[in-house]
Amino acid sequence: MSFLDKVKIGNCVQVNLELSKDRLTKETIDAINVSSLGKISDFRITDGKGIGVVLLLSNGKEQWFFENEIDLLDENGNVIKKNNVKKENSNFIFDFLRGLNYESKYKVSELLNPINFFIWLVVSFKDIF
Repeated sequence: MSFLDKVKIGNCVQVNLELSKDRLTKETIDAINVSSLGKISDFRITDGKGIGVVLLLSNGKEQWFFENEIDLLDENGNVIKKNNVKKENSNFIFDFLRGLNYESKYKVSELLNPINFFIWLVVSFKDIF
């Protein structure tokens, strides 16, 4: 379940000040120190890598936060734990590529073998995929 599936406009969240205070103004930090709770008023695309939220803070001002800088709350006000499970590609080709290992070749005949070159090339580029 993704971040956007869990939150809606109007939900209350808790700001993790330690993760965001280096980019916030003193006024915003003071408002968060008064109450770390905020209400989601909008969503914003961050830097092309995720979705951020615009929060209405206790002082009535709005401030946006990255999704990792806030904690979701349930109906009782308890923090919902985040699943930071990294989704990995799991199909036959990627499993096969992860299993490949290249052994260094020292003989000239081994170095010139096109099959050894191909294996070296695939192993070298497997981290890009």
